[in-house]
Amino acid sequence: MIDLTPLDVRKKKDDFRRSVRGYDAQQVDAFLSVVADCLERYVREHVVLSDRIEQQKHQLESYRARERALNEALLAAQELREEARLQSERDAAVRVREAEMRAGAVLADAERAVRLCHDKIEDLKATRGRFLASLRKLFERFEEYLDFEDERFGDGSSDLDQFIDRLRGMSGDADPVEPPRDGARDPAGDGAPPPPSISRVDVGGSGAAST
Repeated sequence: MIDLTPLDVRKKKDDFRRSVRGYDAQQVDAFLSVVADCLERYVREHVVLSDRIEQQKHQLESYRARERALNEALLAAQELREEARLQSERDAAVRVREAEMRAGAVLADAERAVRLCHDKIEDLKATRGRFLASLRKLFERFEEYLDFEDERFGDGSSDLDQFIDRLRGMSGDADPVEPPRDGARDPAGDGAPPPPSISRVDVGGSGAAST
């Protein structure tokens, strides 16, 4: 294929031989001018399109480079996200185990505290029972003593004074009255046996007052 330029077309009209029966020279020259103009326009368009194609190639290469960079960044982000997810799961598992251990320790402490409170309550109940039993025994002793003194002294004033002295002796304000020994008579003079003695209430564990 012959490469033609607009200048070649314009110069070509001078190269044709003239003949009597040939084409009209003016029409041929006009047609060659039109062809040269069209060819010149096509050449300019070709240059413009070639430049545009080069620009598009450069842009395409730039876009491809950006695409590769984006793909690499996306892959790195996915790997980082996966690593972060795995690390989060590991941290969560560790925290769950620590929380379970702390919860177990708190629960064990609470159970020990409950058992201790229960034991203390049982001890207090037992102490209360012993105290009530001792107090009941003490009241019985007082009742026996009062019955004894009532039968012994009656309404006599001297006997009442001796009864008061006996009470003072038991409380520590006066010497206690000793019971008669070896058949000796009682200081009251009536020969009755000594009254039952009364001591403190025992709440420590014996369950009754000592006599």
